[in-house]
Amino acid sequence: MRRTPLALAVSAALVAGTALGLAPAAQAAEAGETAGTGIRFVDIAGEGGTVLKANVVTPAGSTDSTRHPLIVLPTSWAMPQIEYLAQAKKLAGSGYIVVSYNSRGFWQSGGEIETAGPKDIADASKVIDWALANTGADPAHIGMAGVSYGAGISLLAAAHDPRIKAVAALSGWADLIESIYSGRTQHLQAAALLGGAGYLTGRPGPELQQILGDFLSSNLDKEEDMIAWGRKRSPAEQLDRINANGAAIMLGNAWGDTIFPPNQYASFFEKLTGPKRLEFRPGDHATAEATGLFGLPNDTWTSAHRWFDRHLKGVDNGIDREQPVQLKSRSANGYEGYADWKSVHANQRKFDLGGTQRVWANIDSGANGGITLLTNALDQFLRTPPVVSVPLLPRAFAGVWQSERYDTPQRVRGTVKVHTTVSSTKESGTLVAYLYDVGPLGVGKLVSNAPFTFHDRTPGKPFGVDLELFSTAYDVPAGHRLALVVDTVDPLYIEHNPTGAQLTFSSPSADPSYVSVPLRKE
Repeated sequence: MRRTPLALAVSAALVAGTALGLAPAAQAAEAGETAGTGIRFVDIAGEGGTVLKANVVTPAGSTDSTRHPLIVLPTSWAMPQIEYLAQAKKLAGSGYIVVSYNSRGFWQSGGEIETAGPKDIADASKVIDWALANTGADPAHIGMAGVSYGAGISLLAAAHDPRIKAVAALSGWADLIESIYSGRTQHLQAAALLGGAGYLTGRPGPELQQILGDFLSSNLDKEEDMIAWGRKRSPAEQLDRINANGAAIMLGNAWGDTIFPPNQYASFFEKLTGPKRLEFRPGDHATAEATGLFGLPNDTWTSAHRWFDRHLKGVDNGIDREQPVQLKSRSANGYEGYADWKSVHANQRKFDLGGTQRVWANIDSGANGGITLLTNALDQFLRTPPVVSVPLLPRAFAGVWQSERYDTPQRVRGTVKVHTTVSSTKESGTLVAYLYDVGPLGVGKLVSNAPFTFHDRTPGKPFGVDLELFSTAYDVPAGHRLALVVDTVDPLYIEHNPTGAQLTFSSPSADPSYVSVPLRKE
């Protein structure tokens, strides 16, 4: 494939970042020992007897006869078992027993990578069993938490083990298909990053190898199999069981997460019926939690500790009286509270996508969503999203529509929706839509984007497209306008445009095309 070098580069970057994280985590372990919390490294027999490498951190002076609430932390994808030691020390310091274990198939743990399959879920219960038998863990007060892979495993475990009373799922997924195959489009960099890191730090099983191969090679004959595989690993498919078990669920994610975009978490949150909390912040995958893994002050981990204190220890810290949806804008300081996700985007403003525009496929217009992990991390810390000069975008390869200039700030909150009519000279194709904040000089700052792929369409026959861009919170200054740009190539995604394809975007009078922008109520 022509994108293989990019995929390998992205994968290598992830593993390099993992390696750099080991030293601070090791320092945290030493700090924990000197601060009085007890740390020991153990082997735990997981499902089928597979050895899981783990560490146990206990409160200072605790004994097996002293009961403490238990928190179990499965490691993130490709991360070693010392990933959470800094946070485990903090939790133990406030009275928790913490067991962190290396997910099967990675590093020194046995078995093969199951990608949150049934054996991974059974492992979580085996770790709880071990903790109850070998520590002073209280069987009535058990929680699970994790970042990324650990978040997904924690949510799935809560569906299968009613002993779990609280979960903090950070930068995870609720719908695996919607995460890396949204708009029926493979998220290339995300899949390549995960696959490459899996091979470099673990042992992918035959099923994962087959799925990755079919996914990255665009084997549509296996599309139904891939979707079934992803659904089996999606907490959204286990929603009834999660609700029946009643665990208190906290979800945290970043607006720019290029591996598990926020939309699928928001949809999942709305359907939870037990105690719940949703937090979105600027950043990319796991960057919102990263400083906390180094033991530094971190809003996400602070919320997770408060969540466990309330729902495992019964501490009246007020978190359950706060608005359950907490958002931080990418372009402003402070948090905004909402009663639910629907309230976030209750106010809609549209602009028309009038006229007819034709674009040639296979050429990158210059509009793109950036690079996984890097681009949105820069936006998080420096507020520098990807930019383009909208007047200079080549109209042969990009459709461009702009709103009027706004007299007042437009505080975009939630999910932007695009409705348009498309026809193609070929039966398959991919388009990528971008929303830009355009200043007086024509410089556009990326607000959001999303891909859309179609197959088996009759060439030349128009069809409607409804596309949700990735949810965000962004403030458009007064005097600026919004622009929708559509092209056919983005390094983040695999595109399906045959050579020489041309896409036409129109706005029939009976079905006008538009962009619907959700705005915060002032």
